[in-house]
Amino acid sequence: MTQIISISGPIVKIRVDDQNPGLFEVAYVGNQGLIGEVVDIDKNVATVQVYEDTEGLSLGEPVEFTGHMLNAYLGPGLLGGIYDGIQRPLTKLDFRIKKGLKEFPLEKNKKWHFTPAVKEGEVISAGSLIGEVPEGGLIHRIISPFSGKVKFIAEEGEYTIDDTVVITEEGKEVKLYSTYPVRIPIGFKSRKRSKIPLITGQRVIDFLFPITKGGTASIPGGFGTGKTILQQTLAKWSDADVVIYVGCGERGNEMTEVLKDFSKLKDPKTGKPLMERTVLIANTSDMPVSAREASIFLGITIGEYYRNMGYHVALMADSTSRWAEAMREISSRMNQLPVEEGFPSDLSSKIASVYERAGFVETLSGKEGSLTIIGAVSPPGGDFSEPV
Repeated sequence: MTQIISISGPIVKIRVDDQNPGLFEVAYVGNQGLIGEVVDIDKNVATVQVYEDTEGLSLGEPVEFTGHMLNAYLGPGLLGGIYDGIQRPLTKLDFRIKKGLKEFPLEKNKKWHFTPAVKEGEVISAGSLIGEVPEGGLIHRIISPFSGKVKFIAEEGEYTIDDTVVITEEGKEVKLYSTYPVRIPIGFKSRKRSKIPLITGQRVIDFLFPITKGGTASIPGGFGTGKTILQQTLAKWSDADVVIYVGCGERGNEMTEVLKDFSKLKDPKTGKPLMERTVLIANTSDMPVSAREASIFLGITIGEYYRNMGYHVALMADSTSRWAEAMREISSRMNQLPVEEGFPSDLSSKIASVYERAGFVETLSGKEGSLTIIGAVSPPGGDFSEPV
């Protein structure tokens, strides 16, 4: 019997007498099926961080554990998409997202032109290129997640993302899309020292504060100093192949500005709309604080996915400070020991676990790709002695 025994904002405690949930396992909480994630297990009590508004939840309501971690859906159709922190497509939803709503993030009925890159009888390994699909101005490379001998390969033609394009002799199937846990880094062959600069389009940055492809950068500043404008400018004019913009806890009008501008602007390299190389993840300040963490991990997982195709990806996280404030609120509700200014004691390791996923790598297929992370830091009152 699994039922709610305590509710404190986004933190819900659940008695689990007859189940054994895993850490970071996804749970559907209450009669409405709110999406949450197990963040702590103590004997027969599991603590779930809920990614939606918990108003209206009652003690004793049932909870369903799914048996899997929070996954990102990766496949053709991501570019140009606008998602919330748990990858629900905002373009398909109403003005206000209903509680417990589950919407598949990719277009299931749209057909993509698949060109195979392997033949029947060929041995493939994890990371092997098995086919290509044109997506906007890019070639979307379909990568095998496992090794095996090809028993069936789809012919060149039009397929939906649900269609199977490869079957191995072991019976494993590859579709045009795949899922991957957002908290686990996607594998690669080796990390390399980057010597290629990321040309940002801003001469003062390229000359005085150059960023390498696969590097990390921070844009610190108090309120109104232009951090968001600078990040939007970098997203527009940097020479990355793919740009992922994560609005993490910032104001809704800033995300609106991004949507308006990006839909009008053209990519200077291809002449096509900027949105065709961009993924937007909107988790504004009026959305649940717990989803801020999920939005950053989602953005990085999508970035690693395109990096493993051999592309150079730039991720803009706006802002790290809002995510840290969400961690402070959640840790205080979980009665964890606070340190300086009330932040959790594992603040530095959590922030490091995000930024260390940047890098210039050699992929499993032998290509070179990079993920560059540029995060804004906005200390309250412009106080730079703040821990973040």
